[in-house]
Amino acid sequence: MTARAPGLRWSHVALNCADQAVTEEFYRRWFGFTRARAVPLGDSEIIFLRHGDVYLELFHAPEASGLAVTGDGPPYRGIARHLAFQTDDLAAFLERVGDAIPVSLGPLAFDDVTAGWRSVWLIDPDGVVVEVSQGYRDTDDPVGPVAHTHEDSRYP
Repeated sequence: MTARAPGLRWSHVALNCADQAVTEEFYRRWFGFTRARAVPLGDSEIIFLRHGDVYLELFHAPEASGLAVTGDGPPYRGIARHLAFQTDDLAAFLERVGDAIPVSLGPLAFDDVTAGWRSVWLIDPDGVVVEVSQGYRDTDDPVGPVAHTHEDSRYP
């Protein structure tokens, strides 16, 4: 059983950036974000980018993570694997991008799961893996229920 959370909705993802201006331009140019606001934070600022109801929060973080970025993202607990966006035409997106963004995986087809599902994984200026897909959709016949792999009263 899935519990409803009244009034709870998605807010944002916060990204650590070597150069906020470079990261802001990346998400503005390739993914259509616009600056929603900038908030002073000591000697720096937090930049909020918006695309519809989706927000990215950009923090200056001069230290590199030291994580190797490959495939569809880092396989470590406690770290987001990748961000993901949908497009109606992955081929057109890739043609527009050309070789301006490094590809870490793909493009791959997942027709055995969902006909027409295609994905590619790219690397943003700070090493965050960004997936771009077309054709994914839920089905009325899921493979099976979500299984809990551990017993923890905090996560019923």
